[in-house]
Amino acid sequence: MKKVILLLLGILIAFAPLEAQRKKKKKDKVETEAPKEALDTIKLGGLKWRNVGPAITSGRISDIAVNPDNPYEYYVAVSSGGVWKTTNNGLTYQPIFDSQASYSIGCVTMDPNNSDVIWIGTGENNNQRSVAYGDGIYKSEDGGASWKNMGLKMSEHIGKIIVHPEDSDVIYVAAIGPLWSKGGDRGVYKSTDGGTTWDAVLSIDEHTGVNDIIMDPRNPDIIYAAAYQRRRHVFTYVGSGPGSGMHRTKDGGATWEKINNGLPKTEIGRIGLTISPVNPDKLFAIVEAAEGKGGFYMTTNNGASWKRQSDHATSGNYYQEIVADPVDEDVIYSMDTWMHVSRDGGKTFNLVGEDYKHVDNHSIWIDPTNNKHLLVGCDGGIYETFDNGKTWDFKANLPVTQFYKVALDNEEPFYNIYGGTQDNFSLGGP
Repeated sequence: MKKVILLLLGILIAFAPLEAQRKKKKKDKVETEAPKEALDTIKLGGLKWRNVGPAITSGRISDIAVNPDNPYEYYVAVSSGGVWKTTNNGLTYQPIFDSQASYSIGCVTMDPNNSDVIWIGTGENNNQRSVAYGDGIYKSEDGGASWKNMGLKMSEHIGKIIVHPEDSDVIYVAAIGPLWSKGGDRGVYKSTDGGTTWDAVLSIDEHTGVNDIIMDPRNPDIIYAAAYQRRRHVFTYVGSGPGSGMHRTKDGGATWEKINNGLPKTEIGRIGLTISPVNPDKLFAIVEAAEGKGGFYMTTNNGASWKRQSDHATSGNYYQEIVADPVDEDVIYSMDTWMHVSRDGGKTFNLVGEDYKHVDNHSIWIDPTNNKHLLVGCDGGIYETFDNGKTWDFKANLPVTQFYKVALDNEEPFYNIYGGTQDNFSLGGP
């Protein structure tokens, strides 16, 4: 009996520390969970997001797609604010991309065979410090009511999407590729099944993508591509390289050839392309190049040779995009801090006129029925003119100001909100 008692005492002594630890953990847990504060039980389901401003400015626009059968309906691709749609010529805009995975948009394209089919290329098509990346290509078949990601998720930045004018299953994509790293989806991609699968039909190297592609309106198998080598680091930006240059296919992307005869022999940066809808024999290129050799070029023989029209060029970091007038074959608009226009095929450029408009331009739509009517996207939002830029209508109801940082003060009874914005002042308001 004595041995049994000693054995039980030994067991109790051995387990005493474990029991003490168990009780301590239980006590610590109780102390951690209690007491509950009012904020622990508050329900936030009734709170709704609301726009508190600012009303003074809008934000950076990447691209515009206008319905050719209904110019009052168009889509706006915002560099840092999703996609917006209007059906009443900008009296109201509706955000139609907020539920998707990317907020930075590089381009928007409407299927020429079906205006309800919209293609979105995510990831801004510029290279500045504040540029945001995307997650590939999106497609809507119901005018933006719903979306499906169609792949090329490693492209990060899309420059252009073209849909075949006779076959909606055939799509070409200019993928610029990652800005801060090598690799990813770069070059020209083609789909023949409506975007379900993609083939890389033009690949240069792991550092070079394609920022622009142009299709000959007379023959959709003829496509021109501008290859662009660039890389950003924390300490510098490299905006050119041996990978940059011009390429052409005559068989829908099956084979490609370089068409750089007449272009600068120095290192080339970003190239912007446009073709005259009036006279497709005229293909124009704005070329960034080292040693001051950049400029404005034209070819009238499908790229077999290029002729330098002038020294007009912009910054490949932020602009270098051109658009040909749909009525006059010698008129070309150049996107720039101050938008320029040439009326003699690129030999001379003059300011469009923006005394009453925000600057830093990235996109333009020219009305084919009235080429004095322009819709322009810039760092300050959407502007419209009906007299070739003498006067402008600012679409103040597109709330896409890009804030870099926001802060609050302790003003009573209502605090104020402050923030620094992209290219649009430091702002503050209640």
